[in-house]
Amino acid sequence: MSLHQVTSQNGDFHDKDFKSISHHETVPHVSKTAVDPGAQVKDVRNAELYAAIQESHIPRWSRRSIHLYFAVFISFCCACANGYDGSLMTAVLAMPHFQNTFHSGTTGPKVSVIFSLYTVGAMVGAPFAAVLSDKLGRRRAMLSGSIVIIVGMVIAATAKHVAQFVVARFVLGFGIAIMTVAAPAYSIEIAPPHWRGRCTGFYNCGWFGGSIPAAAVTYGCNNINSNLSWQLPLILQAFACVIVMIGVWFIPESPRYLMANGREEEAIDFLIAYHGGGDSRSKLVALEIEEMRENIKQDGIDKVWWDYRPLLLSHNGRWRMAQVVMIGVFGQFSGNGLGYFNTVIYDNLGVHSVPQQLGYNLLNSVVSAVGALTAVSLTDRMPRRPVLIFGTLVSAAMLGINSGLSAKLDSQGENVSRSVAQGALAAYFMFNIIFSFTYTPLQGVLPAEALDTNIRAKGLAAYVINTFAGPIALNNIGYKYIYIFVGWDCVEALLWYLFCVESQGRTIEQLEWVYNQPNPVKASLKVDKVIIEQDGRVVEKVDA
Repeated sequence: MSLHQVTSQNGDFHDKDFKSISHHETVPHVSKTAVDPGAQVKDVRNAELYAAIQESHIPRWSRRSIHLYFAVFISFCCACANGYDGSLMTAVLAMPHFQNTFHSGTTGPKVSVIFSLYTVGAMVGAPFAAVLSDKLGRRRAMLSGSIVIIVGMVIAATAKHVAQFVVARFVLGFGIAIMTVAAPAYSIEIAPPHWRGRCTGFYNCGWFGGSIPAAAVTYGCNNINSNLSWQLPLILQAFACVIVMIGVWFIPESPRYLMANGREEEAIDFLIAYHGGGDSRSKLVALEIEEMRENIKQDGIDKVWWDYRPLLLSHNGRWRMAQVVMIGVFGQFSGNGLGYFNTVIYDNLGVHSVPQQLGYNLLNSVVSAVGALTAVSLTDRMPRRPVLIFGTLVSAAMLGINSGLSAKLDSQGENVSRSVAQGALAAYFMFNIIFSFTYTPLQGVLPAEALDTNIRAKGLAAYVINTFAGPIALNNIGYKYIYIFVGWDCVEALLWYLFCVESQGRTIEQLEWVYNQPNPVKASLKVDKVIIEQDGRVVEKVDA
């Protein structure tokens, strides 16, 4: 049955019409009419989706669209809570009053425990987070994560001993896991298909929405001559959580969650209102309903958090899991984890003043955010595969320059050359810009396009290696630790070339076909050809 066959006599769609479309029926087809001589041929990855998007109209500044932006902002605040910790701890460790209280040092085993227990908490919390998000809904899961983080903040801010501080780090990680499983799922599921990359990429840029304020707060609080210098930044970690706790009561629930839990009428109402611009005849809405029903029917396994068999015992599942594992590991082990130890790196480069180190920490967060936000603006049009391949190679080159200049500084002893130190700092900053452009948006987008979002949480285990080994390696071998990432980033680029499936511009149904092919990488690079008239209307799909 085609789209026009379920239209009512007066030409309007109704909920009952949408309900009559089974997952065996077809979705809107590209029309075939007389072609305008001035029409052009365009390569697209999915002709039906492209045609539906071209015919859809979502007013960017309507009341519904603004409400949708607010909903994405609430999920963005969840990422802010995670990003705040990245700049927070690297700066707090450099504060004299923190060291006077905990005597942890800035590298070594104690620092490893403080950093890695945050990740252990996230690992332990991830399976519970997936279940919570599916059982209670995305909004209530974000609310629950906020409450847990605030509990962790209270424990940390009142700590007098390393043991209590470590417990707080575990609780914080547990809460972050709940928020960062529910929030990206929510931002992906509420976004129209042609806004999905930007919405999800914007969510992931919440890391900088947290890291920049954290760097600024710690820079200012360093002048406080008491324990408040480190306690106040810890207390402010709850600020984003408070926004989430209030905001979740004013945003709609995810349509996919509604559909999966038997609330189909509410899901359809959401799609018409937010994706169809209020037009019940929207082809884009019909296409999404079809896709959503098919996906929910197929991926019931996502509710069983402990069962990996479908992901490991089938050709389709192994390729999907490969995308998730690669972005999960590479996105946390490409040299970006060094950000936790920025003050140590700056010290190795001849920047010994704590205020100056904290100032560089703030500047680094800002320039990294510029790279990430630039990528976000392009995410819906930007192919994933070439960006990951070449971005990772350039990241390796920047780290190579940094480590080479660091070696030069090391050989100079106390007579540090200012120009060499500045070059090393510039290369390190450039690495962070390139890495943020390459990975920050795609860390949220790629797993969502490969699998249901809760599978992404299972990749967190790889991160603990980086956060635990980092402080010990920096303590033992200093700048030479960066050499490891230079070589590893080159390996990553090769693996992206061999195994990265291009998912930009495709629906979930079409990706199912791609992953079922003998060579999904080759299949993902195939394109459809469509004829577009001068007025922008897609009139025909051409056999390639």
